[in-house]
Amino acid sequence: MLTVNLGPLSMPIAVILTLVALLVAAGVGFQVGRAQKTGIGHVLTDMLLAGVLLARVAFVAIWFDAYRISPWSMLDIRDGGFSPWAGMAAALLVAIWHGWHKAAVRKPLILGLAAGAIVWGGTFTAIRMMQNTTLPKVPLTTLAGEPADLTRLAAGEPLVVNMWATWCPPCRRELPTLAAAQKLEHGVRFVFADQGEDARTVQRYLGAASLELDNVVLDAGARMGRAVGSGGLPTTLFYDANGRLVDTHVGQLTAGSLASKLDRLRARSGPTNQE
Repeated sequence: MLTVNLGPLSMPIAVILTLVALLVAAGVGFQVGRAQKTGIGHVLTDMLLAGVLLARVAFVAIWFDAYRISPWSMLDIRDGGFSPWAGMAAALLVAIWHGWHKAAVRKPLILGLAAGAIVWGGTFTAIRMMQNTTLPKVPLTTLAGEPADLTRLAAGEPLVVNMWATWCPPCRRELPTLAAAQKLEHGVRFVFADQGEDARTVQRYLGAASLELDNVVLDAGARMGRAVGSGGLPTTLFYDANGRLVDTHVGQLTAGSLASKLDRLRARSGPTNQE
């Protein structure tokens, strides 16, 4: 499972789990500090803000060359570009600062954070165990109407599968970034799986947008999303040379977030050739 549908919105499961963990932490902290009328909601808010900010700043600093092409994309946190270790370090420092200056908050904060961490870790592990980590076996066709198969398209190399549609604004915004990466990453195969549209619609859009993409396929029944557990577009899946899922991304990829995903994919798949 990659997303959870909340009405018309499709939320990444990692975001949902983080919010649930924060609510659990706040609830446990409130119960523990109830006698002293001490809550930890304000501490958790400070931790979240500091963690998100520092995680983003650190990520942008690491991948600055990619973001420099489009500076405004540094502010678009929807691309999922965060450095987890920097974020956790910042959040921990905020927690230590609050505990140092107010003794009454220490016990509620420690127990609340422990409860939130257990809920987040346990739920995340359970979801990962249930997740399909192999290449989805769904019927695909080329724009010429011929049958296509992800295993054959991968040809034993790492594979990036982008699920998109012509009516999807974030899909259209990220396609030029993916097209540029496809030309550069000769050791990685890219597949663009259109969801639920016909060949004429896709060809008309690619021509109008002047996009040259290899390995465009049609998922007429939009079955790939159900197979991988994602109800949102765009969704991008990163598979190693053995066809095992290495990473995922729900939402628009910027040059920086794509570079980080490809770096991890290369690390898991061995060296690849780049221009």
